[in-house]
Amino acid sequence: MQEISRRNFMKIGAAGALALAASSASATQNAKDVKFDEEYDVVVIGSGFAGSMATLQALKRGKKVLMIEKMGRAGGNSVINAGNMAVPNNEFQKAAGITDSKEAFIADCLKDGLNLNHVDLLGVIYDRAGDAFEYLKSIGVEFSGKVISASGHSLKRAVQAKNASGSGYIQPMHKAIEENANAVIKKRTKFDDFIVDDSGRVVGVKCREEYKFDPQLASDDRENKSGEVKFFKAKDGVILAAGGYSSDKWFRAQQVPYLKDNIETVSQPGATAGALIAAMKLGANPLQLSWIQLNPYTNPSEKGFGTSALFSNHCANDYGLTVDPKTGKRFMNEHAGRKIKTEAIFKCMAESENNDNYPVNICDQAAVDANNPVYTSKGVEAGSIKKFNTLEELAKFYKIPLEPFLKTVADFNGYVKAGSDPEFGKPLTKADVGGIDVSKAPFYACQTSPKILYCMGGVQINTKAQVIDAASSEPIAGLYAAGEITGGVHGASRLGTMSMADCMVFGMVAAENI
Repeated sequence: MQEISRRNFMKIGAAGALALAASSASATQNAKDVKFDEEYDVVVIGSGFAGSMATLQALKRGKKVLMIEKMGRAGGNSVINAGNMAVPNNEFQKAAGITDSKEAFIADCLKDGLNLNHVDLLGVIYDRAGDAFEYLKSIGVEFSGKVISASGHSLKRAVQAKNASGSGYIQPMHKAIEENANAVIKKRTKFDDFIVDDSGRVVGVKCREEYKFDPQLASDDRENKSGEVKFFKAKDGVILAAGGYSSDKWFRAQQVPYLKDNIETVSQPGATAGALIAAMKLGANPLQLSWIQLNPYTNPSEKGFGTSALFSNHCANDYGLTVDPKTGKRFMNEHAGRKIKTEAIFKCMAESENNDNYPVNICDQAAVDANNPVYTSKGVEAGSIKKFNTLEELAKFYKIPLEPFLKTVADFNGYVKAGSDPEFGKPLTKADVGGIDVSKAPFYACQTSPKILYCMGGVQINTKAQVIDAASSEPIAGLYAAGEITGGVHGASRLGTMSMADCMVFGMVAAENI
């Protein structure tokens, strides 16, 4: 086994040293020992936002591209995304009279990311998000025409898909890929390992076709042997866009031990760490793997992301208020970043013996009207969002003490009128909420309880989306990465709407540089 000195261990960290050890113990296959079954210019691992953008941009440059997806349905977590993307200086932002800047954008990201973000990567997103936005429009992605706010941002800078879903992006992106003669999409194809040449350059991948994901296994990546082994050559290189590991109970618990098996995730079941571990085995430098984000908008009465999360985020948290049902009082800035809100909600829940003192998110009809109607209508139809004619009915249903609750609402409405929140600092100026308070019946409400949402950690990349080697600090030749499988962009906590910006921009950048 390759010797790992104490000096090198301290330099690259425990995870990096483990990656080197794993690399020695289970060497990546050499191209001279492999007979390739098929040959492409570029192989893209993953079919979500990052993988799809990388594929499209490589095709645009005349490359022959293979995009592989291990699940039976393409799109990964991107299909169930809310469809909102941070795009500084977009046309809708300008039409609303909002002035953005690189300084403001980076400051917002650093504040929520606890200054752990790699600022050079944030700069790339600021500079290139507009290019990604224009390209998406050119292939038929339809936008609502509004600029929207998102948690942690100091101003409105996000665009939203017309259908308020990630499918509004994935469907036209995949249509454009399928219509290109140089593109091949293989579903139920599991990536297992990289193939390198004598110089260490990545020149292909080892996969299994006809693979069938098994959610019953403790670790599908380690235990599932289904499928037929195939080797695919990638003459120009491989783009790793396999997403995060929030559904990988074993791996995530090694990073954050308190994230037990019973903590639900909003991710699809195939969001596991296999591709990340393969990159670490190759020598990729892992960054910030223990920073795993929870979604503070999800409903304890629903499975996964559910039908009420967008209502909680954009209607109730942006325009309304959140109360502790035991006291009838607010307890947080509803527009704070996800990490801050998650911690506040868990503290509120812990006021009951069974951790089920679920906070209640509340808004009125004006807040619903200010947003995409599907944010609320889907939840009302499903029963996850409740509708009330009066605040008294709402308080009775959730067993909220009436007198302090009505005072809380009255105080909040006064803060909106004054344009300032002296209790928690929620932005309530005319530009922030347009004068909308909680006074126009009917009223809407739902409970909230955080679920695992996003993994901020992953392999290190540079501004060209090249994966960085832990031992040499140089790029691994032939290997690029984009999206949630990378680390460094978001630091300790990702701002709302930033995942899509990250995926789209670095998917594009990877294809430009491969």
